[in-house]
Amino acid sequence: NSNNSKGPKSIVSFGPAFGAISGHARGSKAKGNDMKMGFVGLGNVGGKLAGSLLRNRFDLTVLDLNADLVAGFVAKGAKSADSPAALMRACDAVITCLPSPAACATVVEAMLPEVDASKIWMEMSTTDVSEVKRLAALVAQRGGSAIECPVSGGCHRADTGNISIFAGCDRATFERMLPTLTTLGRRVLHTGDIGTASTLKVMTNYLATANLLTCCEALVTMKAAGIDLNTTYEAMKISSGTSFVHETESQVILNGSRDISFTMDLVKKDIGLFQKLAEDANIPLEISPLMVEIFNDGIAKYGARELSPNIIRRLEDATGLDITAAGFPQQLTDDEPEEQGYEVIPTGLTKPVMAD
Repeated sequence: NSNNSKGPKSIVSFGPAFGAISGHARGSKAKGNDMKMGFVGLGNVGGKLAGSLLRNRFDLTVLDLNADLVAGFVAKGAKSADSPAALMRACDAVITCLPSPAACATVVEAMLPEVDASKIWMEMSTTDVSEVKRLAALVAQRGGSAIECPVSGGCHRADTGNISIFAGCDRATFERMLPTLTTLGRRVLHTGDIGTASTLKVMTNYLATANLLTCCEALVTMKAAGIDLNTTYEAMKISSGTSFVHETESQVILNGSRDISFTMDLVKKDIGLFQKLAEDANIPLEISPLMVEIFNDGIAKYGARELSPNIIRRLEDATGLDITAAGFPQQLTDDEPEEQGYEVIPTGLTKPVMAD
């Protein structure tokens, strides 16, 4: 499901990428691709990623339970399929971007009869590491290839093709799909074998959630201390305490919309996956379990589909304070132009992992 509320545009600009650039030069994205692409899941993130493929003239076939979302893509030139099997049969590579590991498993298992050595499954959801490995093994048994490629950077950057992508797979599959990945995103990091990208993605979502919660506490405490919230935002932004989350999500918190097209149940899933990684490794984390408790409480109070920045309502309700201010956007937009993506080489390495 997508959120289509409109509002003033924000200006969210960040500097050059970290790490070295490999392969593709920056500039406008190359148009078109010989591969026939399928896409399952046209929600908040998936719809924007699929839109990048269509905008860049890929041969695209889509599938979603929401017929209106499918119709919107067909009206713009995409084709549609009536089942996961039909989608895989018609395409060279199929992307899944779905809200849960269970939903992804249902789709991939339905596609399996149509998988052969010419087919590729691309998983762009944030999902459980063991599940993505299990499904990738099933694809491999049929002769196909699998690549997990979760994204990071927010829906506003998914919309412009400027989002970051982690890719876990063998090097040959990575290089085969790099032209597609550099259309979907700007910075592409090959993280290693299947499972490495999902592991890193849940870690980064854990960090983003920790940033969100500390921003909420900071804003409420400054309001209680009598500090102007516009001034508070700017002090945080120009200080050592700033972060990507502050410079994006704090804006829609202060606007009052709290709309980043991401909901509390998805945060709970992501930080729960990170906590499971730690528990499996017998790491006695202290902050992570508390974050899980906070979001469980937020869901109990406001509902699973409440927008995730509204976790601040727990503190607003407890204090009676209104954490809003004038001059902030209702939604985030990416003001940076769409640019050709490129592979990033990890800092300290002279070549990507698994490269010859």
